[in-house]
Amino acid sequence: MSRINWLRSFFATSTTWHSTRAVKLNSLGKRSALATLSIACLSCMVSTSIADQANAQRPIIPGTGQEIIGVSDDFEDPSWRYVPNNPKSTEDIDENQRGPMGKSTNGRWYEGVKRGHPDIVQRVATPPGGIPGSKGSLLMRSKFTGIPGRASGTMHQDDFICNVQYRLKRRIDVAEVPSVTTRIFLPPVAEWENRSGPHFGFRLALETTAMIEQEVGFFKRKVEELGNEIYWPGMFIEFESKDQTGRPDDYAYLRIRSNKNGGDFRGPQITTTGWWTLGLSVTPDGMVHYYASPGVDELTADDYITSQFPYSYRAERLRTFFYNVCSADDGQRWSTSFVVDDPKVYVVRPKGGLKTAGRTTRTNR
Repeated sequence: MSRINWLRSFFATSTTWHSTRAVKLNSLGKRSALATLSIACLSCMVSTSIADQANAQRPIIPGTGQEIIGVSDDFEDPSWRYVPNNPKSTEDIDENQRGPMGKSTNGRWYEGVKRGHPDIVQRVATPPGGIPGSKGSLLMRSKFTGIPGRASGTMHQDDFICNVQYRLKRRIDVAEVPSVTTRIFLPPVAEWENRSGPHFGFRLALETTAMIEQEVGFFKRKVEELGNEIYWPGMFIEFESKDQTGRPDDYAYLRIRSNKNGGDFRGPQITTTGWWTLGLSVTPDGMVHYYASPGVDELTADDYITSQFPYSYRAERLRTFFYNVCSADDGQRWSTSFVVDDPKVYVVRPKGGLKTAGRTTRTNR
């Protein structure tokens, strides 16, 4: 396909997202609404330049290809358990790792060294409207997202990391066209932490080669050298409380991390609570593609949000994915109780002996 025809196809997809999504949202009218059933036109949110898009490969719908066996989780095992090994790590605040780190008994999840795990990590019954047949899901919630037991009054976040890289004993090359999907349950608005700001995140850990600051020599002189840079693009659930904004309604939306300059920007408005499906994919050109849809159905081309080279980086490898739980860290309020289910990692072109489920590859639906 020529670049001109590709661009025509791309913008046609972007501008039809609004009308298609409106139909989906109207079908969910029985769920709690955050505000009006309207949504921003996504074509105006794509901050990647036309030149970048012309040189980029077409977005891959997350969930395309074959599921990698052994790195996903459905939380169906009644004996599923997380061992926190508290107190948790807060290396990002006070350089204290507080090992040993927490981990799940099935070996598929672990505590992040940098920020520690959520205060509550618990298998629960799947909320209504979830994946058909699902009995178990995972609840994550925190009160002290900073240093354990020491309220700061400043928003902090905890990490809950999927054990992809270490279980596979390697990273996933972007030539394999990896993607990750997850379902997430948003409780009724009245149950959210009454705080404006980020509440939850779904992110990738990617690697690239870039100029990074290194300390060299006895005096630890700082120089810039080519090295392995790790970065974390993804999506945050952002909330604007009417009690703080003075507006007549609460408001929520997906915040995208990030554009080529490293800045976050607004994605689609969240107009209904209940179950959502989120997805992130990476194409061999190193570009990250973002998708989201209300409900638990598999993602389609209609759920496309944007494509970006975050921080102007071109991804080379995927290490893993993880969730963020955010709270005010005031020692009083708990974070919003989000529940996730059925996170999965896919590749289109597996190599290096990856064990996959043999799913039929799709590129559109």
